[in-house]
Parts: sequence; structure tokens; C-alpha cells
Amino acid sequence: MTEPTDAPAPVSTDPAPVRWQVGAAPLPTRSDGLGEILPTPPELIDRSLPTPDLLPVPPNDDYAATVAAVPEEVLARSTWHAGCPVDAAELRYLTMSFWGFDGGHHTGEMIVHADVAESVVAVFGRLHADRFPLEEMRVTAAWELDTAPTGDGNNTSAFVCRAAVGSGAWSAHASGLAVDVNPFVNPYVRSDGVVLPELASAYVDRSRVRAGMILEGDVVTTAFDEVGWAWGGRWSSPLDLMHFSATGG
Repeated sequence: MTEPTDAPAPVSTDPAPVRWQVGAAPLPTRSDGLGEILPTPPELIDRSLPTPDLLPVPPNDDYAATVAAVPEEVLARSTWHAGCPVDAAELRYLTMSFWGFDGGHHTGEMIVHADVAESVVAVFGRLHADRFPLEEMRVTAAWELDTAPTGDGNNTSAFVCRAAVGSGAWSAHASGLAVDVNPFVNPYVRSDGVVLPELASAYVDRSRVRAGMILEGDVVTTAFDEVGWAWGGRWSSPLDLMHFSATGG
């Protein structure tokens, strides 16, 4: 009879899979300042990346949200400056719990106009109750407006002091009156075929439904409809699937 041994099980020598690093690879820049529009990398075609926790995780599965004046340190790392079309005192800082693509429970942050703060909290409460996944929810930093595009971001955000895409006019985001939800899986599509983010072309086809996508009549469009916000996914051209605004633009 062969005696059992305590020999350890064989250890795999296969390298661990390399997870996609968002923002790690700048794209070649076009003459219009955008990155080159490239095919979606295989790692992002069925996107399901973990959410980095920048704020303390929720203590339980309940929806939790706060509304406050924007703290000085948050304002300092945001895109706000004195030339923006809204005064800092008119903005509010939100924290809201959400479910990630990774199935985890996270706390996000967002800056919005004071007039819409409670409506935004209500909308994301509906998304939380339905466990609609968000990959990230954090305040856009000033440096992000000046860095080379990587085309792979998927941050759900509101206030960004910038002009509207393809226009010299202020975006509704510059007043905290618009929200972009999961922008990679709900891209912006111009009539000339330009897709933003630049690597998100696999998500232009809406017939293949994947996590975090927004579809007509789902919990996202319904929740924003109930607070009177317009959806860019109903525009003919451009098609702005990520975009909801209180102003209609």
C-alpha cells in the first residue's frame, strides 16, 4: 500500500493575467486634438473592470447619499476656476453609494449644481436599488483636461468646466447641470463616425447588450425622465448615449 505524502501540489508557472490599466497608454493625437479612433481592445469588449475605492466603502448594502457645499480641497482638485460659468457657491458635493462592475459596493463622489442636487441623488438611488453597475464615480480633475487622451475612461461624472464637444459654447457640464453615465459603454458618436471615448467602438452596436449599457425604457432613462432630464441617446446626430442634462443640451 502506498503511503500518502505531504508533497505540495504543483505550482502553476503560467503568468497571472494582466488586467487592463485605465489611462496607462496615451493614444496618437489627431490634428483636432482627439486621440486616434481605434478598434476596441479585446480586454474591453466585454468590459468588467474593478472599481478603485477612493472613499470609504459603505457599511452595508443600503443606499447612502450626502449633499454638502463643495469642500475647498475637492474644489481645488476639480476643473473649477474663476472663469467658469457658475460660481463655486452654486455647486454641491455629493457622495452616493453604487454597485460596481466588479459586483462590489462602493462610495462615489460628484459635483453638481445646487438646483439639481436632490434630483441627482434620487436618480442614483433608483440605479442603486436596481443594482445598475457603474465602474467609477469621481470628480474630474483639472489635469485630465490637459493630458493626452487614452480613450478608455469609464467615469460617471457631472461637473466639468469645459466647452461642449465641437463647440465654443459652454457645455451643460460646466454648470453642473449634466451627467455622463458609464461613458465607455455608452459612447458619443458623431455623424462622421468619430467615437468618444476613442476605443469604445465595440459599444456603438446597441443590439449586443452588456453590463452598464443604457437602453430606452430601462432604469436609467426612466429615472432621469422622472426628474425631467433629457437623454442624448434620443438625439439623431450626434448620438450621445452617456449624456443626461437638465437643460436639454
